[in-house]
Amino acid sequence: MSTPHNEAKLNEIAKTVIMPGDPLRAKYIAENFLTDAKLVNQVRCAYAYTGKYKGKEVTVMASGMGMPSMGIYCYELYKIYGVENIIRIGSCRRIFTPDAII
Repeated sequence: MSTPHNEAKLNEIAKTVIMPGDPLRAKYIAENFLTDAKLVNQVRCAYAYTGKYKGKEVTVMASGMGMPSMGIYCYELYKIYGVENIIRIGSCRRIFTPDAII
């Protein structure tokens, strides 16, 4: 089964998903850290790869930018694909204004 945002079949998404925001970061992680990585989604460039990390099956999938995008993908992964763990990775940035003293 697929969704409007994910073309992967139900058995192509692992129970644990690692989610960077950037689709090219997902590709980099799959190519450099997973063995037997297979591209299972590329709808809207939200690349998802499933492979093995230290013998454990994982999926790495881009979440896109912002909370709405992350919310859509997480909801579908939990509700439709039966994912048990989502690990968000990436950067966190604080925005400073010129008049802020922090």
